[in-house]
Amino acid sequence: MNVNLSDNAVRVLEKRYLKKDSNGQPTEKPIDMFKRVANNIASADKIFDEDADITKTEEMFLNMMLSNKFFPNSPTLMNAGRDLQQLSACFVLPVGDSMEEIFDSVKNAALIHKSGGGTGFSFSRLREKNGAVKSTSGVSSGPVSFMKVFNSATEVIKQGGTRRGANMGILRVDHPDIMEFIHCKSDNTELNNFNISVAITKEFMEAFKEKTKYKLYSPHDYAVKGKDRTEVGELDANMVFDTIVKLAWKNGEPGIVFIDRINKYNPTPALGDMESTNPCGEQPLLPYEACNLGSINLKEFVEGSKFNYDDLKEVVHNSIHFLDNVIEVNNYPIPEIDRLARGNRKIGLGIMGFADTLFLLEMAYDSEEAEAFAHEVMSFIQKESHEASQKLALKRGNFEYHDKSIFKKPMRNATTTTIAPTGTISIIADCSSGIEPIFALAFKRNVMDNQTLVEVNKTFSDIAKREGFYTDELMELVATSGSVENIESIPEKWRRIFKVSHDIKPEWHIRIQAAFQKYVDNAVSKTINFPHTATEKDVRDGYLLAYELGCKGSTVYRDGSRDNQVLTVGTVNKDVAATEECHAKPRIRPKITFGYTIKINTACGKLYVTINEDDHGLCEVFATIGKSGGCASSQAEGISRLVSLALRSGLDVYPIIKQLRGIRCTSPIWEDGELILSCPDAIGRALEMAMDIRENREKGNVSDIENIVKAKRSSITYNNTGGGGETCPECSSTLDMSEGCMTCRSCGYSKCS
Repeated sequence: MNVNLSDNAVRVLEKRYLKKDSNGQPTEKPIDMFKRVANNIASADKIFDEDADITKTEEMFLNMMLSNKFFPNSPTLMNAGRDLQQLSACFVLPVGDSMEEIFDSVKNAALIHKSGGGTGFSFSRLREKNGAVKSTSGVSSGPVSFMKVFNSATEVIKQGGTRRGANMGILRVDHPDIMEFIHCKSDNTELNNFNISVAITKEFMEAFKEKTKYKLYSPHDYAVKGKDRTEVGELDANMVFDTIVKLAWKNGEPGIVFIDRINKYNPTPALGDMESTNPCGEQPLLPYEACNLGSINLKEFVEGSKFNYDDLKEVVHNSIHFLDNVIEVNNYPIPEIDRLARGNRKIGLGIMGFADTLFLLEMAYDSEEAEAFAHEVMSFIQKESHEASQKLALKRGNFEYHDKSIFKKPMRNATTTTIAPTGTISIIADCSSGIEPIFALAFKRNVMDNQTLVEVNKTFSDIAKREGFYTDELMELVATSGSVENIESIPEKWRRIFKVSHDIKPEWHIRIQAAFQKYVDNAVSKTINFPHTATEKDVRDGYLLAYELGCKGSTVYRDGSRDNQVLTVGTVNKDVAATEECHAKPRIRPKITFGYTIKINTACGKLYVTINEDDHGLCEVFATIGKSGGCASSQAEGISRLVSLALRSGLDVYPIIKQLRGIRCTSPIWEDGELILSCPDAIGRALEMAMDIRENREKGNVSDIENIVKAKRSSITYNNTGGGGETCPECSSTLDMSEGCMTCRSCGYSKCS
């Protein structure tokens, strides 16, 4: 059998999916992996029919994968037919309002992360900060403090596993601690193993529209069935919404989920409410529930200028068969999940390659034609997936909790469709991710010996060759920005069709998401990308449009807003570019400067940072660690000299702070409620304090400087990667925000998996 894989797909498989020996060398080839998976999943047929032709089913499953038409989620490819045999990616765990329940959930999350899954939590049941704890006559520390416990546990598991643990943290907008939650990732130095979203209620949206206050309720009421909700306060809805928007504009979080809308479509309401989603937001689940996902590559169904729906129908039915079999052979990590996952049998069939398909059909992503095609293709998949599930129910029986569901007809699965992230499996399939636009038509991949290789989207290169405008020089030019929008040598027709993510207005990102959501049982993983110049009003309008058009949630990202990110492929940071263009030389240090010294505790000892100013602003930094001499002292001196040189060369101080803040050493320590990650991090913190002192001095606010600084610092975002932008820790390429997570299109790395 032929395996038609790109070189990049083979690299990804060898790095992440294939069996390896004790030295980390692959012991199977890609074809062996596909056969292993097909054989293992097909074996479930015997459970329902002793005379089932397993060989025929195995061949059917294998052909779907070898033809690049369907792939299951990554844990299935990695673990099927192996000792672990944990095949699901999406889990939601409950977090109850007792110490025992909280740490049971921490333990269960660790087991899930160890097995390769991601976890979602609602912290809405936890009593508010300073709430009374009767058993100890003390007070609660609140949901955000316990999120930090989960985050720390994830960090430990992440360091030892082959897949990185990831979490979604959700808090209801009517929880008393909602404002602390909204701000909990504003400085980007904590909770880095969490995505966070606010659960927006219908009551809140009504108050927002009426420009009134809305009620906050006691979290304790969630734990007492049938108890009337106790009002404990109120907040101005517009103020809360504007705060969410401001922080999302600043660094992409929090996202929002429309929790009442999610529960409106809950297929088993008698079993309870859905309170959270998985880490990327596409899978709302009940507590202790899991879902098995897979994606169809739409690109493979384009034949000339036509789309082959007959072929698609066959693959949809076979994919539902595949995913239902996954449930039977799955080894769920804890018994509670095993019971509910088998009881509801939720599966999520989605798509990938949507942008490539539009290219082949000569449709622009931001067009009514593409929107209509999204409605057409997803309604078809939804209809056929339900029919496939009904046919399976007639052979195998309804899902166990069918009598507690909304269904009147036979149904094997409580849900059948989800639009999930496909970052890595889309690399294997050599197609665009999920329903996202192409992020770049060409980009430069980092390879060995500081060399780069231009990677070109296959659909783009094929059409460019067919239409006669392909040249190696042109592809190099495209790779500098990823876009062809301003390259006049490319015909206008193709510039209109080959738009990339940042060429597309946010409105169209949302309209396409809403078109798919209309025909999806679960939800859609999609990032609404905004240009760097977008305003807070643009983000606000985007969130409201997502609500109006029926989305179940929304994640936004303003280009370059997080961690001094490199703006687009091949585009340097603006601050760096400005310095390079002017070839600035440092100004002469005056004989007299004035300043102050800030003491900060670090793992290396007490760090004394002296910051001096001249008539132009900050001009020099001296950093001394306890006793003189030693490696730490020399590094502090080296950093100080370079920072001083940059300051006297006219470089703005905030990019310098962003470079230093978040650099982590092996021994971070706490000081004044803040984690000091390293000596460079401490120097960055001192510079940050110096700017706040300078700002307040200029305003005449010279009293209580320390408290002013602490309050100010909570609203600033800094780099926690220690580099010049969000770069991939595995291949050093640029990370892109798509499908609800920072991902690397070069090697498949994702912060959420």
